[in-house]
Amino acid sequence: MMNILITGGAGFIGSHTYVVLQENGYNPIIVDNFSNSSEKVIANLATICGKAVTYVHADVNDPATYDQLFTTYKIDGIIHFAASKAVGESVANPLKYYRNNVASTVLLLEKMQEYGINNLVFSSSCTVYGQPDELPVTENSPVQEAVSPYGNTKQICEEIIRDTVTADSSFKAISLRYFNPIGAHKSALIGELPLGPPANLIPFLTQSVAGLRGPLQVWGTDYPTSDGTAIRDYIHVTDLAHAHVKALVHILSKPNSSYYDFFNIGTGEGSSVLQVIQAFEKATNQHVNYEVRDRRPGDITAVYAATEKSNNILGWKAKISLEEALNDAWAWQKALL
Repeated sequence: MMNILITGGAGFIGSHTYVVLQENGYNPIIVDNFSNSSEKVIANLATICGKAVTYVHADVNDPATYDQLFTTYKIDGIIHFAASKAVGESVANPLKYYRNNVASTVLLLEKMQEYGINNLVFSSSCTVYGQPDELPVTENSPVQEAVSPYGNTKQICEEIIRDTVTADSSFKAISLRYFNPIGAHKSALIGELPLGPPANLIPFLTQSVAGLRGPLQVWGTDYPTSDGTAIRDYIHVTDLAHAHVKALVHILSKPNSSYYDFFNIGTGEGSSVLQVIQAFEKATNQHVNYEVRDRRPGDITAVYAATEKSNNILGWKAKISLEEALNDAWAWQKALL
């Protein structure tokens, strides 16, 4: 049974990937400092999987973290989620993002080389495309100048990983450029749990409907889209978790020589903010109160994925509908009340 380290494994995407790794016969090990997650996730993962969770409460910016992990466990591969991820916050506090996202990735790569660990799946983002010239976005679409420090950190990390692969004949890595993860596990035991005001649409929506916040903020209705609101590609977090495992399987099956590639992970369909609100109301039979605000700095008009490359090479495809994802997100929100 292979040991797979998940940095940031108690977070939204990391926790769901932990479950899918378990289901596929891997032994996942979590490292997380719980700065943007809850330690309660560990107990809930144990309930879902029916076995104790191996985890280390530590900071991925600390070299001693990796010395402890890599001397204690034989690590066969790493899925690197740990990062700060709010576009708006990155505009206001860019240095936090360069330290938490870029510096931590450099340290991870240095420690992987030091300990002879050669397989990496990197959590990247469609933000590397900026505001694309054409839709849907393919992997051949140019990487545009980033519109936020968060997006820039993902571009920089991809470049650092690619250069590491070029320099190291045994290193294999995949960057997954995923779009907008939503939803929650069917058990309603894990889901998106932002600390403080949510930066993403769906948790703000569900918290608003639950009466925990005021009306949902719709940031801009003057975009050049059919209803004036921004368009994104919303993917169920469980589909996204399966993509990480498919990527891991892909690089583990490669011969012991350098390999790097990147893949879009989305549904291939774009939905506007107002369409998401309508889909939520239909799926849950709940009314959404919202109010319109000015656009936020760093937000783009529209982005959604072309997924043929990930479909064909990784053998992965999104399966869960927008309405089902929104219903799962609402079930998770209700479980928190």
